[in-house]
Amino acid sequence: MTRVLLVDDDVELASMLREYLEQEGFEADVVHDGESGVREALSGRYAIVVLDVMMPRLNGVEALRQIRAASRMPVLMLTARGDDIDRIIGLELGADDYVPKPCSPRELVARLRAILRRVTGDAAGGSAEGPLVVGPLSMWPERRSAQWHDQALNLTSTEYSILEVMARHAGRVVSKSELSELALGRPLARFDRSIDVHVSSIRQKLGTRPEGDSWIQTVRGQGYQLVNG
Repeated sequence: MTRVLLVDDDVELASMLREYLEQEGFEADVVHDGESGVREALSGRYAIVVLDVMMPRLNGVEALRQIRAASRMPVLMLTARGDDIDRIIGLELGADDYVPKPCSPRELVARLRAILRRVTGDAAGGSAEGPLVVGPLSMWPERRSAQWHDQALNLTSTEYSILEVMARHAGRVVSKSELSELALGRPLARFDRSIDVHVSSIRQKLGTRPEGDSWIQTVRGQGYQLVNG
């Protein structure tokens, strides 16, 4: 049974979400402040964390920062509807996805399952006989690890999935809709900038090509292209 940690100071909402998760086959625990959330998240007992942004003692963004300093475990953020700044900061710090509040339990469960599928390597084309090699990039989908110029590449689970999709289509443009479907496991929502934020983070980790341009090219109005060699 997959164990989920819910970190939210809204006691009523957290209780409702916990009950729904348990009905859907998850095991769920709840804490109501960021400090407890970080401590529990790093205990090694959970497969994934659902983390609210606005909390007492330690807010969700800072809690995520502390979790990411020690762990690559999947984290889904709960953000106030329409609050772009919090969700973008969360994604830049390494959150795997976000759900705006108020959210339906069904949508939360769908997002959790999509993230967990990515973690087990089922989202971007299934397991493959690695490595997948594109220029200086090597990826091993069966164990979800990557190297860049023969050095370990530290990616979140979502960044890994997005980069794997682009690597499998290296040299051609992949639309944001395709990336959302194949890497995030959900249709691209209107005004959803999460793909852009994740791609920006991947770009920073890859650095620039010898001539100074990016390894991931933006094709205006179409999508992104990983340079093949």
